[in-house]
Amino acid sequence: MKKNYCWMDNSKHEIREEISLLLAEKRTSLAMLRTAIAIFTLPLSVFTILIATSKFYDTIESIHLITPLLVICSFLIILGIYLMVRSFNRIRKIDTNIKQLKNK
Repeated sequence: MKKNYCWMDNSKHEIREEISLLLAEKRTSLAMLRTAIAIFTLPLSVFTILIATSKFYDTIESIHLITPLLVICSFLIILGIYLMVRSFNRIRKIDTNIKQLKNK
């Protein structure tokens, strides 16, 4: 009988270790989400500054500078959205795996 209890304790220990690993992956995904939010807000800050200072420059004369800036900002917004969606999907998947392990 003691071997059976020992096996049960060993199984619970393995499940705890696996849950601990999943929680570490979840922390990594949350860090990626935090980075994605920062990447997403950077272009919004740039646009705010451009709008606030728009009376000091002529848009038509500065189009050669504004066009690459808009391309870079668009890329950063798309990258931020992609990283956010990826993080949310990973977090949802990890939560599902943790629930399945808890049910064992």
